[in-house]
Amino acid sequence: MLGSIVNALAIIVGSIVGVIFKSGIRDKYKETVINSIALAIFLIGIMSAIKTQELLLMIFSLAIGSVLGEFLRIEDNLDKLGNFIGSKLSDKEGGIAKGFVTASLVFCVGSMAIVGSLESGLTGNHQTLFAKSILDGILSILFSSTLGIGVLFSSFAVFLYEGFITIAASFMKVFLTDSVIREISAIGGVLIMALGINILELKKLKVGNMLPAIFIPLVYYLFKLIYFKLNI
Repeated sequence: MLGSIVNALAIIVGSIVGVIFKSGIRDKYKETVINSIALAIFLIGIMSAIKTQELLLMIFSLAIGSVLGEFLRIEDNLDKLGNFIGSKLSDKEGGIAKGFVTASLVFCVGSMAIVGSLESGLTGNHQTLFAKSILDGILSILFSSTLGIGVLFSSFAVFLYEGFITIAASFMKVFLTDSVIREISAIGGVLIMALGINILELKKLKVGNMLPAIFIPLVYYLFKLIYFKLNI
């Protein structure tokens, strides 16, 4: 859990710094910087997505996961949580909700969040999450200077998300093969690409509702393993 704690603290510190210096950064610079970050996020997504060796699995995972996410209304619930936090802080324009949801998704669905949490749970190696903490700290400065204090609250989502994966990984070591981790990371890459599109405001994609797709490869390989053992 150490990596998750450090990651959450980095986001909190970065968000505070970004809010403090928010008024000192002109809007045109904020827009240019946030657009450049969005392009970098899109590229990171591509680099992760192209590592897949099971294209059909990726397609089915995204389809099934999106249907499940729509049924669970994950995106709506994230918005409601963000709006609830905003209402407690007298945020009438809904900016806190936008900052919370956008930052939570950016910080959670990346391959570094998944692989780093898995490494933390499987081997006790926190180096990937430590490296991610540095990147997220920098991103949180830029995000909070543009999207506001809502970015800070994403630290709680990151802590819970990464912490859950870390704890789950320690109990599921036998099932988390290289193939499973690779395909999970590849689907995470597709979701990162979608986030880049959202930040650029090219089209509003419900990335939150796509989150269950990340875990479909694990289910697929579990069924595959069970089928193989039954037919030996």
